[in-house]
Amino acid sequence: MPELPEVESLAAFLRQRAIGRVVTRVDVAGISALKTYDPPPTSLAGLTITAVGRAGKFLDIDVDGLHLVVHLARAGWLHWKDKLPTAPPRPGGKNPLALRVHLDDGSGFDLTEQGTRKGLAVYVVRHLTDVDGVTGLGPDALTLDRATFAAILRATTSRLKTVLTDQHAIAGIGNAYSDEILHVARLSPYKRASSLTDDEVATLLDALTSTLRDALDRSSGQEAADLKGEKRSGMRVHGRKGLPCPDCGDDVRSVHFADSSLEYCATCQTNGQPLSDRRLDRLLK
Repeated sequence: MPELPEVESLAAFLRQRAIGRVVTRVDVAGISALKTYDPPPTSLAGLTITAVGRAGKFLDIDVDGLHLVVHLARAGWLHWKDKLPTAPPRPGGKNPLALRVHLDDGSGFDLTEQGTRKGLAVYVVRHLTDVDGVTGLGPDALTLDRATFAAILRATTSRLKTVLTDQHAIAGIGNAYSDEILHVARLSPYKRASSLTDDEVATLLDALTSTLRDALDRSSGQEAADLKGEKRSGMRVHGRKGLPCPDCGDDVRSVHFADSSLEYCATCQTNGQPLSDRRLDRLLK
């Protein structure tokens, strides 16, 4: 799932390529991705892209005051093309294309989503805050100070992994970077957020900031097509089950949930104790 660093880098990429360009046509190929109908996507035609920003994991493209807002969800992505095909795309079927935006120089971008589980969300709104998911966002992860962060952690009984990925609490962090942050901080994903000492809060905030900024630095200047690979290559534990921890050499472990998993190092984060994995526990009974 694209998270804060990837969405911010996509925004930067579009600021370089698309600002000042006029939208000539918008093709909707996957109607299920479109979450609003007034104004319609066709209303963007003839307008100029004036700004591109980010709110949490939402990409915000300002088109002369109308906003094309995109949440890429688990398997969505933005593909830039210097030359788009002029023929309208065929909707439906197994086509991963959801939306195509044509610009006045022949370039543009596709919004696609792989797989059968659809979560890509596209909105055309008059104000960014017309998107429900945006109005409910907590403070952006890169704007947190220690007092605000401590207040967020101590206001909940949830585990650290849950708090870090709760967009209502902190905006921008998802499954992958929460694993990375907790590994850098040497804290268990299952540790209760409200139980952290002042020193642990400071350590976790430092890990959060450094992890996200390092990811932003790595992706700075990258083409949109290269951002996913850059994210994977920079991971310490996420998606690296069975591989050696970069700090201690122990095997990276995994805990599985219904539709996701987390990765961690038991030596670095849980005093050598494996975390309970209900799926594995059931198999062992």
